[in-house]
Amino acid sequence: MKENLTNLQERPRCAWVPKDHQLYEAYHDNEWGVAVHDDLKHFEFLILESAQAGLSWETILKRRLHYAEAFANFNWIEIAKFNQQKVENLMKNSGIIKNRLKIQAAINNAQRFMEVREEFGTFDTYVWQFVGGKTKNNYRKSIKEVPSETEESRALSKDLRRRNFKFVGPTIMYAYMQAVGMVNDHTQDCFCYVQES
Repeated sequence: MKENLTNLQERPRCAWVPKDHQLYEAYHDNEWGVAVHDDLKHFEFLILESAQAGLSWETILKRRLHYAEAFANFNWIEIAKFNQQKVENLMKNSGIIKNRLKIQAAINNAQRFMEVREEFGTFDTYVWQFVGGKTKNNYRKSIKEVPSETEESRALSKDLRRRNFKFVGPTIMYAYMQAVGMVNDHTQDCFCYVQES
């Protein structure tokens, strides 16, 4: 058993994953680049990626459970009803990033999320159209080849802003696209790298 755990820890991973950092390793191994088709998970990553703006992903990962608790387990219907008193309470919550604009953006985005679902049936249907309905596998040799934004993330960002979403710039949306598996940026030296046949 100990040998298997050691082998798991020593798997080659993308260079952005700190060595012996279990939280990062679990996220990288089990979520990053894996296709998401569940609206609840989509909305969770919209909140988390928006909260991350200007911060490290580690900062958000460490607070992920606190975000779930503070934001109604990412239930957009409940979040859309949050009032000013709720905003003030969240501003006192040390488990999340106490940034008023980001908190207000989460509430706004919950309301906009509902509008997208009303128009498209699901947010999933809406968002996946920006990559033609399937994961775009990028064959990056190293982390240096991974861009901070792409044509697709700029298009998604532009459309979301047109729909009055907040904190959805092209860099944030590219991180979101990576998180929900719309793009697969695992580098070729990573054990998660998938080469299409």
